[in-house]
Amino acid sequence: MTVTRFAPSPTGYLHIGGARTALFSYLYARRNGGQFVLRIEDTDRERSTQAAVDAIFEGMHWLGLKSDVEVVYQTQRFDRYKALIAQMLEAGTAYRCYASKDELDQMRAEQQARKEKPRYDGRWRPAPGKTLPPPPAGVDPVIRFCNPLEGEVVLNDLIKGEMRFANTELDDLVIARGDGTPTYNFCVVVDDLDMGITHVIRGDDHVNNTPKQMNIFKALGAEPPAYAHVSMILGGDGAKLSKRHGALGVMEYRAMGFLPDGLLNYLVRLGWSHGDQELFTRAEMEQLFDFDHVSSSPARFDMEKAYWVNHQYLKTAPMEVVVPEFDWHLRRLQLDPAAGPALEAVIDAQRERCRTLAEMAEKSAFFFREPEGYVEKDAAKHLTDAAVPVLEALIAGLDALPEWSAEAAHGVVQVVGEQLGVKLGQVAQPLRVACCGMAISPPIDQTLLLLGRERSLTRLRAALAWIAGPTDG
Repeated sequence: MTVTRFAPSPTGYLHIGGARTALFSYLYARRNGGQFVLRIEDTDRERSTQAAVDAIFEGMHWLGLKSDVEVVYQTQRFDRYKALIAQMLEAGTAYRCYASKDELDQMRAEQQARKEKPRYDGRWRPAPGKTLPPPPAGVDPVIRFCNPLEGEVVLNDLIKGEMRFANTELDDLVIARGDGTPTYNFCVVVDDLDMGITHVIRGDDHVNNTPKQMNIFKALGAEPPAYAHVSMILGGDGAKLSKRHGALGVMEYRAMGFLPDGLLNYLVRLGWSHGDQELFTRAEMEQLFDFDHVSSSPARFDMEKAYWVNHQYLKTAPMEVVVPEFDWHLRRLQLDPAAGPALEAVIDAQRERCRTLAEMAEKSAFFFREPEGYVEKDAAKHLTDAAVPVLEALIAGLDALPEWSAEAAHGVVQVVGEQLGVKLGQVAQPLRVACCGMAISPPIDQTLLLLGRERSLTRLRAALAWIAGPTDG
């Protein structure tokens, strides 16, 4: 069975690159009827925080990338790591190193002076015929892995193809610190082994770790999993992705108004393609994703394209997906979703013209609370003395309607224009500014329907009073 994993270190939020890696791992497991596992690599106790763990969970939950098994924490597995390290010491595939920091610094300085690649020189590595000095008193040794001294590691990467690493270029890496804490490269191997991980999908910044980990697998008598190293994401200008390009936490994209599947659809196309298709349902992503069509070249993040993709989703996503997110955005603006029309109706009225839910919430605020004032340029243009007879006629016509409907309201707007001999815009725009506080809204008949009779008339009368200005007395 195919088993993939996403294994973030909880030292910060779930960023966009990590989300893409998680998505690729999730989709590959789904495509092959396997399991997707979330593992929290929290052995770095100084940098790992509970807030970061919570941020990872929040981001993964929002994206709908659910682990198929209980989440694994490395800090809960220390006994397992220590037991295996003891076995390796017994088997001679690991050894204790008593070299001090000063010794190691001097060793590296001498190597650099000789223009050699800095690496551990094996001074505490046991070897036939080699006599090691007695362990110095009061020193807690690190445990080093006996990396093979000959041959090479051949990595058949599912994205990058074949890569070869000479063992002479690899180090006897530390697998446990002096305090007994196991290190990243060792824990990853043990976890992948114990969890039956068949495919490791991760960023290509891990390529240099892979031959070391493959050698540890072999020292433990196990075959390494398949590896797929995903290329990095660059900004649109080709520079390293930064916050100005869109390197934000996943939940910041929620705050910006993205739908989860809209963001995932954009992320899946950062490096993967299926012909010329741009838009995919989640089911299509799960069915079609493969590594044959993942590029080994860096992908470029284009925020405008991300907005475009999100808008396509926003226009067509089912209400059960959009309504909870829209509700969340309204509450962020201190708006009560129950204080206005049905959210489904507002979404239907706005989804064609808004690229994000944040934009939709801002442009729909007037449905849920009284406008705090008028947009100055819109009021100056449309709430003038010339608008007074228009507003008075609209009040009379709308107040007299036997039923409140979009069709009936539209009819009043037309009649007022005909009676006063003005164009439709000269009626609709003062009406729009009066009711919405601005000159942009859904079609005016739809806007009036959603506002309701009482709210619409109250706002029209308030606009008349505003044009008249303060009165004496």
